[in-house]
Amino acid sequence: MIIFDYNQVAISNLMEQIGNSKTAVEEGLVRHMILNTIRTYVKKFKANYGPEVIIACDNKNYWRREIFPYYKASRKKAREASGHDWSTIFDCLNKIRDELREYSPYKVVTIETCEADDIIATLVQKYSATQKIMILSSDKDFAQLQRYPNVEQYSPILKKFINEPLPMAQLKQMVIRGDKGDGIPNILSADDCFVASVRQKPITEAKIIKWLNQKPEDFCNEEMLRNYRRNEMMIDLTKVPQNLATEILHTYENAVCKTKQQFMNYMIANRLKNLIEVMDDF
Repeated sequence: MIIFDYNQVAISNLMEQIGNSKTAVEEGLVRHMILNTIRTYVKKFKANYGPEVIIACDNKNYWRREIFPYYKASRKKAREASGHDWSTIFDCLNKIRDELREYSPYKVVTIETCEADDIIATLVQKYSATQKIMILSSDKDFAQLQRYPNVEQYSPILKKFINEPLPMAQLKQMVIRGDKGDGIPNILSADDCFVASVRQKPITEAKIIKWLNQKPEDFCNEEMLRNYRRNEMMIDLTKVPQNLATEILHTYENAVCKTKQQFMNYMIANRLKNLIEVMDDF
């Protein structure tokens, strides 16, 4: 099983290509880039992890925001500051996602309120005992899934495997430290410290090393423990609500893969001549 973290892989690839350029994003170029990226990694990994390919996609109205309203709250501001036309970028990504679901030989999974992380984690927990799984993403959050057998991760940005020998310790450290990129403070800091531009209370390396060998109840006061549980819900990928995990599995199990001929017709209609010539790679 090969699972693409669709939005992460597509956006990181796009940013690598356009850099600081403020030129308009062309739908045709984005489509070619996404399909060529999928082709590259299906070809690279299908012998050992295929033939099934899943495209896991972010949706909207993340369930984590219901629990923690500041989750990823700073990203909109950062995108506005970048100068890129993010509305057009997301419109392109969503349109191409829908095209892949309609015409490709892959299972495209997207669930209201879920992120790709939730989809990937749910599939890993369900299927890793019986088959090898390759996660295509540069997101460090997936290292924790190496607690399960037969799970590997490859970073398209770094062009290398991400190996985590101590996934549970890595997860606990992330919970203690928080994740600034996702707007999650460390366990000593207030919920709104990032949106309020307040510096986090520092945690020394010595304390983290000590706490890794203790239960949170043993080193946390009441407020710290509350923050620890907050971060655990945001970061630990086993915390996906059961109703959403059930919907993810149902959607995956009932997804219909299209034929190679249907995929070929789609490529012809979109004038993807260079990709048609390497159709067998898909």
